[in-house]
Amino acid sequence: MPGSGIAVILTGHGGLDKLEWREDVAVPRPTAGEVLIRVGASAVNNTDVNTRTGWYSKAVRGDTGSAAAEGYGGASDADGGWSGALSFPRIQGADCCAQIVAVAEGADRGRIGQRVLVRPMHRPSDSDDPDALVTFGSERDGVFADLVRYIEVGEIRPVLAKSFPLRELRAAQETFLDKSHMGKIGIEI
Repeated sequence: MPGSGIAVILTGHGGLDKLEWREDVAVPRPTAGEVLIRVGASAVNNTDVNTRTGWYSKAVRGDTGSAAAEGYGGASDADGGWSGALSFPRIQGADCCAQIVAVAEGADRGRIGQRVLVRPMHRPSDSDDPDALVTFGSERDGVFADLVRYIEVGEIRPVLAKSFPLRELRAAQETFLDKSHMGKIGIEI
């Protein structure tokens, strides 16, 4: 799956200026045991903001909101991520609706199916197609499957506060940081 794609790249710890729009990002090729997904929509979350600002760094003191727009000056790249060191530029995110577009040799479809299912937005009628599912997390207790079922039958209606095109991710994060919304701040890819 060669070619270029679009992305907003995180270029370092700091303020909203560290989010850079790019139209020349190489589309990755999955290696053994991996799958490649095409994201159709995403949402802003606290982890995105905290990673950008460097809040996870051991050098940072303060709450998550005190430098959410400008970033923390003392953040260390060596320990500035949720799980440790970060390298920049970086693309991240997991709150998404996506579709598997390539499966490398050795990818365990059974293992993929045992994880939390994220349905593709554009073809909900294909929800039983394993190639139309992206999975995150564990589904041991069936909690997420129950949640999806409640949504599908209309017993739960997710709330979308506002939606932004990917190019306007900075504005989406500003809206998220304002904390005056109810529901998700969506990102259209």
